[in-house]
Amino acid sequence: MRFAFNEEQTQLRDAARSFLTDHSSSAQVRQAMDTESGFDADLWRRIGGELGWPSVIVPETYGGIGLGYVELVALMEEMGAALLCAPFFSSVCLAANALLVGGTEEQKLAHLPGIAAGETTGTVAFAEASGRQDASGIEATAERRDSAFVLNGTKTFVVDGHTATLLVIAARTPGTTGPDGISLFVLPADTPGITRRRLPTMDQTRTQAEIDLRDVHVPETALMGDEGGGWAALRRTLDLATVALAAEQVGGAQRCLDMTVQYAKERVQFGRPIGSFQAIKHKCADMLLLVESARSASYYAGWAVSVDDPEVPVLASLAKAYCSDAYFRCTADSVQIHGGVGFTWEYDVHLYFKRAKSSAVLLGDAPHHRELVAQGMGLDVA
Repeated sequence: MRFAFNEEQTQLRDAARSFLTDHSSSAQVRQAMDTESGFDADLWRRIGGELGWPSVIVPETYGGIGLGYVELVALMEEMGAALLCAPFFSSVCLAANALLVGGTEEQKLAHLPGIAAGETTGTVAFAEASGRQDASGIEATAERRDSAFVLNGTKTFVVDGHTATLLVIAARTPGTTGPDGISLFVLPADTPGITRRRLPTMDQTRTQAEIDLRDVHVPETALMGDEGGGWAALRRTLDLATVALAAEQVGGAQRCLDMTVQYAKERVQFGRPIGSFQAIKHKCADMLLLVESARSASYYAGWAVSVDDPEVPVLASLAKAYCSDAYFRCTADSVQIHGGVGFTWEYDVHLYFKRAKSSAVLLGDAPHHRELVAQGMGLDVA
């Protein structure tokens, strides 16, 4: 079996690379991450209106172009390489996937066309102060009152949560534990009772927020699927988003390798380019091995999603665990090869280092996903 992009997928990847070279340069990334929103609104309108990237995985029925996850993986890899500051991951990989997996037909028709056009930005709010990525980490409550629900709780580490116009919120029926009793709700971000606050984070290229829910009244039409039966949809959504995030990590790792090799060719010490020293060659070779292995894991997981392989949960966790470690190792080695200047503001290496560290814990760190792999294989991890 040969995992390679076909002609159309290659063209999409190359077009994305060309566009991001022109519109997500180092200077543009730094400018965007200093804004309150964390992204350039004009650039986002171009991405949605002209390029149609947010519509890639949205079926034509709901205003998308109905491609697939392999195409999404190709885009995410290029976005990761360019450190694109945009609400793409939150809107497409999280919110759109949640609607596709767990939304009603009415909810899909109401919200997916806006996401596909780049007019609606969304996100999924599931994590809380404990930082747990399993069902037990969801403590926010959804209490039924007649034909409506009242939500209470606090969500944190919500990607683009302070700017999203649409929220998918996970909450549980009071008194329930574990996967039982969890429901998903889709609602406008300006619903009364919702307070949002941007969090100070190490990675300035991807914003996160805290969302406070205080007696938020939502109609029954906001409920996604069956009451109390939302964990399966949320788990599937997180698996799909994990595959996309792994692809993004591959792109960042590749860019670090490219920057490091270029620097090693230019930096002269003791009258020779430092790239001629064996120790530097070995580090670069190790980085290359990590990048290519991570790419294989990412592509395999993306392909598995595209054919609805039952092993997607295991493959998603396998890709995330390996890509997280590979990305962080590549950025750390890149800083080492650059020397003291590697972590100065003038060089971009530190931006990738911070993104790598942030992405490593987003949607679960490597040990968490290795445990999920073990569970998926039926191994006793107690």
